[in-house]
Amino acid sequence: MTARTTRVILILSAFVVGLALAFGVVMLVAGRGAGPITQASAVGGPFSLVDGGGKMVTDRDMKGKPFLVFFGFTHCPEICPTTLFEVSEVFRRLGPDADKAAALFITVDPERDTPAVMKDYLASFDPRLRGLTGDPEAIQAVLRSYRVYSKKVLLDGGGYTMDHTALVYLMDKEGRFVAPFNVKRGAEAAAADLRKYF
Repeated sequence: MTARTTRVILILSAFVVGLALAFGVVMLVAGRGAGPITQASAVGGPFSLVDGGGKMVTDRDMKGKPFLVFFGFTHCPEICPTTLFEVSEVFRRLGPDADKAAALFITVDPERDTPAVMKDYLASFDPRLRGLTGDPEAIQAVLRSYRVYSKKVLLDGGGYTMDHTALVYLMDKEGRFVAPFNVKRGAEAAAADLRKYF
């Protein structure tokens, strides 16, 4: 066997091993490992925030119903209002079952999003969408527990916007993270999926 042939075999072997390792990591992340995952979810957790009416809302208040969580801000030009509209459509498609689920819109911009601002902003969407805010420390705590990226971005001429994670989180009746919830597939399909967790 020549040195060149040996080198080619070694390179191919390394590639195959790397491919097998990458596949194994993907399967574990996707939750398709050989055995059930027994550790607690790394997404979500306790929170204590304020709704548009000034009432304190905690994670314990959400237990008993599956719920959706979306993080955004009221000055968001496109993604937030579009997502909130899509969530509203899911609840509309649930019909009489809509009260068996809940939805939270948690601000990433507590500096501007007071309870009153959140209440006014959500008046255009489904009434089951509950807007939550709080002091910066409380917001940072919930962002960390949900693994949400958020960053203030200064604009030319003053003012700012917010970059942030734009996932909708599906939580079960016990407040445990299930999966990202796809509201882009159409309201009927999304509503049928949400019904599975009643």
